[in-house]
Amino acid sequence: MSLLRITEIFYSIQGESNTVGLPTVFVRLTGCPLRCVYCDTAYAFTGGKKIEIDAVIAEVEQYGARYITVTGGEPLAQPGCLELMTKLADKGYVVSLETSGALDVSKVDPRIVKVMDLKTPSSGELSRNFYQNIEYLTAKDQVKFVIGNDKDYDWSKSVLIEYDLPNRCEILFSPVMGQQNPTELAEKILKDRLPVRFQLQLHKLLWDDAQGK
Repeated sequence: MSLLRITEIFYSIQGESNTVGLPTVFVRLTGCPLRCVYCDTAYAFTGGKKIEIDAVIAEVEQYGARYITVTGGEPLAQPGCLELMTKLADKGYVVSLETSGALDVSKVDPRIVKVMDLKTPSSGELSRNFYQNIEYLTAKDQVKFVIGNDKDYDWSKSVLIEYDLPNRCEILFSPVMGQQNPTELAEKILKDRLPVRFQLQLHKLLWDDAQGK
């Protein structure tokens, strides 16, 4: 019997990534080994409820959605996450994984869309980046940089070049709300002609970061 510790399962509008705006079921797993200073889901660090994987899938099916996002916390901290995603893909769902980039993604089912952070200096977790993961990114995947200041922006630009990321997958630049002015970040991207997707967290604009939205 495969169990996962789940914080919440909910139906909402995707607020990030290249499926932004689409109705999506979110499966938020409990636990994370990182402590990013700007984290907005600290409530998922502990607690949660142990649920059988098949029961998780049964709840997901009730919403009738096409898109499923497995998130956290850090979902890959629970080994059963891999089984969950594969079973969801077997049922024909478009499944994405939101991961910190600190844990190995090599065993993630190739049908899953990986939305992987590379932690910027202001996150406080720069040293946790597992750069070997870049090798396993494909054209359907996305790398996200959460940018809080000029140092983060300059660092992110250098990483884009060093790892030739634009020729590997889609790149997302997202401002830390309340810290990095979104307009200034957008203007920098345009000035430097960066081949990246600028994004705001739509769910925060709609629901002010309410849990379960």
